[in-house]
Amino acid sequence: MRLLLVEDDNHVAAALSAVLARHGFDVTHARSGEEALQALVPESDGFGVVLLDLGLPDQDGYEVCGKIRKRTSTPVIMVTARSDVRSRIHGLNLGADDYVVKPYDTGELLARIHAVSRRSVPDEAGGSGDTALRLGPVRIELPTRQVSVDGSVVQLTRKEFDLLALLAQRPGVVFRREQIISEVWRTSWEGTGRTLEVHVASLRSKLRMPALIETVRGVGYRLVAPTA
Repeated sequence: MRLLLVEDDNHVAAALSAVLARHGFDVTHARSGEEALQALVPESDGFGVVLLDLGLPDQDGYEVCGKIRKRTSTPVIMVTARSDVRSRIHGLNLGADDYVVKPYDTGELLARIHAVSRRSVPDEAGGSGDTALRLGPVRIELPTRQVSVDGSVVQLTRKEFDLLALLAQRPGVVFRREQIISEVWRTSWEGTGRTLEVHVASLRSKLRMPALIETVRGVGYRLVAPTA
């Protein structure tokens, strides 16, 4: 897999590139936001994942993430020292697929890279052949992966859509955390649980329906179908 590493610290980049190379990644190193954007021009060979450090010398990492998302659907993993939920949700709203908080374990990083690189087809989040799911004012178009509330389209990341579509297949049914992680992230790795929490919070915020996804303490989540 080709991986774009956006990191301004050459020592950090060299050490991380060596680790990634040992695990079969072909790493391209960009030292700034502008270099990263140049590497992602349409005519370039595709990358499987972009690993984006937020502390860049020329542009804010969040701004770079937004620009990346406008030109490619390549999964983006943010690397940040900001551990608060609000910062993570902001990154997801800009189109990031995941985040890793510094300092991180390389095993955790590799697990997250493999998790986000697994492409999902529209039917994978659920098993229904229906073309759309309607839940009160919420409409979920499975073939086009489009979600709207009261007719207004809501922009979701790939994993946010997969998570919402999974829960919407069976409103009122509690999905265990392990089951959601297995079906949406295609992994059983326990560390993905925090990512799940952030994605749920992001969905509640984007849809402006905090009661839509209910937390069942100690078990998982369920979708509470709203009234029309």
